[in-house]
Amino acid sequence: MKISELPDADLRLRLMADGVYFRTGTFTACLRTRLDRVADSFGLLYSDYPLVDGPFADFHVELAPPRGLRRWFRPQVDFIADGHAPFAALPASQAFPMFEWGLNWCVSSHAHHYLIIHAAVIEKNGHAAILPAPPGSGKSTLCAALIHHGWRLLSDELTLIRRDDGALVPLPRPVSLKNASIDVIKRYVPHATFSPSVMDTVKGTVAQMKAPSRSIECADQVARPGWIVFPRYEANAALSLAPVPRSRAFMRVADNAFNYTRLGAAGFEALRGVVAHSDCYDFRYSRLDEAIAAFDQLASQAGAR
Repeated sequence: MKISELPDADLRLRLMADGVYFRTGTFTACLRTRLDRVADSFGLLYSDYPLVDGPFADFHVELAPPRGLRRWFRPQVDFIADGHAPFAALPASQAFPMFEWGLNWCVSSHAHHYLIIHAAVIEKNGHAAILPAPPGSGKSTLCAALIHHGWRLLSDELTLIRRDDGALVPLPRPVSLKNASIDVIKRYVPHATFSPSVMDTVKGTVAQMKAPSRSIECADQVARPGWIVFPRYEANAALSLAPVPRSRAFMRVADNAFNYTRLGAAGFEALRGVVAHSDCYDFRYSRLDEAIAAFDQLASQAGAR
């Protein structure tokens, strides 16, 4: 049963009571909240995710107003994970982005049976492209365009590498877009579904784009590494796809890992295997049409292997 099959009134009652248990990739999460803005965006963006029976979940999370006067004066919201609030409260208007950021924190802080890289990851023809990049690089914009043009979303933020065999494990959730990228993708993918934009966050204006249904339906299908691509958007720049030595790519990806040091030798071996099976590139783009064509060319070459 999918979340969309619950009548809206039932969804809200569950969210306010014991919570809604749902599956996202390999994890089960439970969300509780009485906040309408969270319930609205959750029902919109998570409609295709499977409901599961409680009471077990990898993460029990709640979005709720802090106790005391803050509930009424300049309303704020807490993200509570398994009974603890790991972050300072944010303005209530930022409740849904806080849910998304908090769920990323839950995975990156606890799922150490994977090597976790801060990178988008997408798949086509059985091979995956890992896209590590700092904020402002155009990584999420590129990811959002590609997954609506034939590529499957594994994750916009967290690349999960299985330590025993190097497989990439899907965690398809909404794609977080910021500032000018929101309007760029709304024009480029007019049929995509978005949460309301939220202004004045620490990341500027943010909005979440719903993951394609196919990506959610294929969330149990791992992918094999094919490429590591370091993307960078530059206005009016000519398209460039420049090879990067694997030794250099290894160090750059390790710098983007959440738990590489914590895993020690196991983290080294997992990352070494992924890099060894990947072609590595620096990628500069300014036009999404050209960028998609370049990625499709990589995928066609992989399909011919």
